[in-house]
Amino acid sequence: MLNGRVDQESAMTEAAPRTLISEAEIRKRVRELAAEISADYADCGELVLVGVLKGSFIFLADLSRHMDIPRTIEFIAVSSYGKGSRSSGAVRLVMDVRGNIEDKHVLIVEDIVDTGHTLKYLIGMLKSHRPASVKTCALVRKAESAEVDVIVDYLGFDIGDEWVVGYGLDYAEQNRTLPYIGVVTPTD
Repeated sequence: MLNGRVDQESAMTEAAPRTLISEAEIRKRVRELAAEISADYADCGELVLVGVLKGSFIFLADLSRHMDIPRTIEFIAVSSYGKGSRSSGAVRLVMDVRGNIEDKHVLIVEDIVDTGHTLKYLIGMLKSHRPASVKTCALVRKAESAEVDVIVDYLGFDIGDEWVVGYGLDYAEQNRTLPYIGVVTPTD
């Protein structure tokens, strides 16, 4: 117990998730992505980073800290998984961006691209706000799980069809704060 609370990360699983991508590998790749994005948007004025809640919050924070261009942060929330391990394929908007993104360059920052339905939905939905451009950045992609064609402009890592947790990714809201990406076996 820490200050009267149970340490959630150790209480949720009997064994730690198997490491797939180490903390050092993530740190290195995030810096590379930030440099690439900064170079691509160097002459575009302010870039609006739109983080997809909840999973992107750690990735978005680290990515943004390593950029050297003017930027603002917005958040959007969608749901397609609920508490299970299978995407329904139907994407539901939970929270739209709050700021005006019209005529601004927008970069969607996503934790994971699995089937592609969520990212495709987000691109279309954000384009309805009439931004100058919309591009995408994802920490991980399960290319073999794709059900729709969607372009990931800036990609951290391609992974296999495994359930991953850590660095913002979760299984039933657990293990998000692990500093690495690990593999778990869903129980449902």
